Amino acid sequence: MDFTFSDDQDALRDAVRSFLTNEASGTYTRAMADDERGFTDEMWRKIADMGWPGLLIAEEHGGLGLGLVDMAVVMEEMGRLPFPGPFFSSAVFATLAAQRLGASDLLSALASGTLRGTVAIEEQGHGDPIKRVRTRARRKGADWVLSGEKIMVLDGHSADWVIVAARTEDGIGSFLIQAPKAEAVPTLDPTRKAAYLKLDETPAEAIGPLGDHTEIWNRVVDDAAVMLSSELVGACDASLNLAVEYAKVRVQFDRPLSKFQAIRHKAVDMLHRLELSRVGSHYAAWTSDVDDPARERAVAMAKGFIGEAAIFVSSEDIQVHGGVGFTWDCDAHFYYKRAKQNDILLGYQGYQRNRLADLVLDSA
Repeated sequence: MDFTFSDDQDALRDAVRSFLTNEASGTYTRAMADDERGFTDEMWRKIADMGWPGLLIAEEHGGLGLGLVDMAVVMEEMGRLPFPGPFFSSAVFATLAAQRLGASDLLSALASGTLRGTVAIEEQGHGDPIKRVRTRARRKGADWVLSGEKIMVLDGHSADWVIVAARTEDGIGSFLIQAPKAEAVPTLDPTRKAAYLKLDETPAEAIGPLGDHTEIWNRVVDDAAVMLSSELVGACDASLNLAVEYAKVRVQFDRPLSKFQAIRHKAVDMLHRLELSRVGSHYAAWTSDVDDPARERAVAMAKGFIGEAAIFVSSEDIQVHGGVGFTWDCDAHFYYKRAKQNDILLGYQGYQRNRLADLVLDSA
C-alpha cells in the first residue's frame, strides 16, 4: 500500500488547481452562490473540455477510466474554493450510480458533459440513507410509477435526468426519470444547490439488474461519501491557510495575531485534524478502488471523522478572524457551510460512528 501520489496524479492536481485559479475565482463562487442554477453553461463546457466529467467512466464510453483516488485529487482541489456547480452530483454521484447499476447507455453523455444526471436518495429521518428510503414504486400495467418525496436532490432542478431509489416488493429498486420536475429549495450551503422532488404516480423507467439493489446502493453511497470527505479535506486546507494568512497580517496590541500562543494552538489543532482527514480520505478511496476487505470500516472512519474535523477547522477559521469572520465579506463562512452540509449528506458523523462500532464488533 503506497499513498504517495503518482506523477500523473500530481499532474492532475496541478491542472485542476491551475484551471480553478484562473477560471473560477472567488468572484465566480460568490456570483453562483446567488444564482438559482449555481453554475454557468460556459463553465460547464470548459470543465467538459478538460475531460473531468468522464474521469470515473471507462474509456470505451468516452471517459478517462480512472479511480476514486484520482477523483479524490480533483475533489480536494474543488473543495478549496469551494467550487459551485453540479460536478459532484453528475460526474461523481450519478456516474457511480449509473455504473454500478449497469446503465451503460447513460455513460457516454455523462462523460462528454452533454447531459447531466443526479441521484435522488435522501428522505426524512436520520441514520442509514438507504434504510430511510420510503418512496414506493409499483407496476401500472407494463410501466412503473413512483410515489414519495425526495427532500434533497443535489442539482435536481437543473439535471437532465435523475436516478431514484425506491422500494418495491423485492426491496430497493432503481428508476430513471428524464427531465425531473424538481423544485429548487434553499440550502445551508449556497454554493451547492439542491431541489425537492415530489413523486405522485410519476412514470419512471426501471434500470439495473433484477432483484434487490440494496447492496448496490450501499456501495454507491459509500463511494460518494468518500468523495464528499475528500472535498472537505480541500475545504479544511483552504480554511487553515485563510486563518494563518489573516493571523500574520492582523495586528492586536502592537503584535500580529500569529504571535499569540492561543492562536498558534488553534492553528496546530486545525493542522492536526486536516492531516488525519487527508490520510483517512486517501485510504478510504484506495480501499474502494482495490475492493479491500476493510473498505466499509475505512468509509465509516473517513466520513465520521472528516465531517466533524471539517466543522471544527472551518469554525476555528471564523474564530481566528474574529468579528470579520462572521461577515459575508470573509470567505470563511463558505467553508463552514460546505462542511456542515456535507456532514449531513449520505450519513452524518454520528451514524457513521455507530456503524463503525457495529463493524468492529461483528468482526471480533
